[in-house]
Amino acid sequence: MITRRKTRKIYVGPVAVGGDAPISIQSMTSVPTVDVKAVLNQLHRLEEVGCDIVRLGIPDEASAYAVGEIKKHTSLPLVADIHFDYRLALICIQQGIDGLRLNPGNIRQREHVETVVKACKERRIPIRIGVNSGSIDRSRYPHPTAEALVDSALRHIQILEELDFFDIKVSLKSSDVPTMVEAYRLFATQRDYPLHLGVTEAGPLSQALIKSGIGIGSLLLDGIGDTLRVSITGDNLEDEIEAARIILRSLGLRKEGIEIISCPTCARKEFDVARTVELFQQKTRHIREYLRVAIMGCVVNGPGEALESDIGIAIGKSSAIVIENGQKTSLKIPNPTPEAIATVLVKEIEKRLHH
Repeated sequence: MITRRKTRKIYVGPVAVGGDAPISIQSMTSVPTVDVKAVLNQLHRLEEVGCDIVRLGIPDEASAYAVGEIKKHTSLPLVADIHFDYRLALICIQQGIDGLRLNPGNIRQREHVETVVKACKERRIPIRIGVNSGSIDRSRYPHPTAEALVDSALRHIQILEELDFFDIKVSLKSSDVPTMVEAYRLFATQRDYPLHLGVTEAGPLSQALIKSGIGIGSLLLDGIGDTLRVSITGDNLEDEIEAARIILRSLGLRKEGIEIISCPTCARKEFDVARTVELFQQKTRHIREYLRVAIMGCVVNGPGEALESDIGIAIGKSSAIVIENGQKTSLKIPNPTPEAIATVLVKEIEKRLHH
């Protein structure tokens, strides 16, 4: 049983972050924010697979003004990613943004920071202090150590605290997993602000999954983390959300989606399990309810694993049997194919969820 670190609770739109709130899943759009239609398409895809909060890049005024139109067509909480220009933050606030990602130390004039903070206070808009290994002050820190990341974050935080602003969320990301883990652990001993976890620039899919699983998973096991993003190079945003859900589900922190129990490759398998699982995943990515589904392709481990699942299927050379809640059903599939198996499983799941 994981005991989560107690943190302040803030709200990004209607989504609670920190305190006793569930750990939320975040992503970021990958198209220019001025392209409202493309942004809404990505937001729809993210919402469909269970994303909770989405960040938008705001490099210019046109992007900031686009926030208002985007907000008319989505219920997802949106966070504006602002760098250096405080005026972009003010426009986004006027346009109804739900949160800011902003490092106040990067805004040169104190009165500009005060103006943004005042506007955030009036609308209860939180600010995320986002430090990563590529953005620390190299004149102060020659190398992006964990201590450098934490010290940078605390300097930004101090500015907000001096303005009596505490609706703060913090991230301390690094592409180096040990540095990232050490930084979050160190920060957790010094402040009680909610933490957004992530391995930055984690790379392509296979590498990003492993680095994020190790880094984010290690911290979650420590009870550290209130929201997270799995960063993956590319535009397949669904992979980010699925990976985040799997990390949380594997640790028992958020039971959502279909957990698949399936055979590895071995000489005993009598069926194309890999193709079956691929088809099944494509058809069930949108399902939020938690179910444990076993897809087993041999007679050694198959029946046992299927019996321990909500729904299972044990597949042999010439037939397959469906098992539900530890009981064999009368449903048999002669001469099974991957397409037939995936279709039957989806139908059984839909029947179960609709009852």
